[in-house]
Amino acid sequence: MQAASRESYAAAAERLNAYAREADASAVATAGDEVLAVAGLLRQQPRLRRALSDPARSGGDRSGLAGSVLSGKIGADAAKLVTQLVSGRWSAASELLEATERLGVEALLASAERAGDLGEVEDELFRFGQVVSGDPGLASALSDSVAPPAQRAELVRALLAGKARPVTVRLAEVALAGFGGRSFEGALTRLVELTADRRDRQVAYVTVAAPLTEQEEQRLGAKLSELYGREVSVKQTVDPEILGGLSVRVGADLYDGTILRRLTDTRNALAKR
Repeated sequence: MQAASRESYAAAAERLNAYAREADASAVATAGDEVLAVAGLLRQQPRLRRALSDPARSGGDRSGLAGSVLSGKIGADAAKLVTQLVSGRWSAASELLEATERLGVEALLASAERAGDLGEVEDELFRFGQVVSGDPGLASALSDSVAPPAQRAELVRALLAGKARPVTVRLAEVALAGFGGRSFEGALTRLVELTADRRDRQVAYVTVAAPLTEQEEQRLGAKLSELYGREVSVKQTVDPEILGGLSVRVGADLYDGTILRRLTDTRNALAKR
């Protein structure tokens, strides 16, 4: 997002956080679902999207338009969040869509936070991503844009039934819709990171040949927290093909200390002689 859009989103996010501190988890989750429904409408209606982000219109005019379009379709809490969004300045109509979708997700995360479930939601999203990436057939089925969205969403609900919290299931459905224009697996990864960020944590993706013990994971997390000046959530992926050592990715930083990497480097060095 450009600067004006970031400021507008920040104002709406601040309003969401103030609301979430006072409302119960169920109400916040409902508002999140409704804001996501508005994002779906904006995705389907480019003319409406442009009208609600038109810099030639005043913020009050755009809020009024949003109110008239959404009247009777969403609750008062969600309507206040949406009107706060559209009253701001937007650098592009696409950024209003992105912000609406992001705000809906943040509301769902805020509801999990109110319920004390945010850490569990983070872990459930990551584990589900691991299950999907480890099964090519399942990954293909869930990423198949030709298949009806409702059919893919039903598959997600069946896979997670009794194994994940309702917010996790709903966020997995958001990933199916291509959150932020990403692939399904890319959207899941981004949702894991947003969940960690709401807990004021950074995510470290760690690939190992054999699972780390709980003590080893804690030590690694402590070292990374010291390095980054922020709590770190360690997410393990086991891949025997790396032979040994470990690879750690935090944001754009990659630390590859695997045996496979060292062998590859040695092979390349010998080939240059």
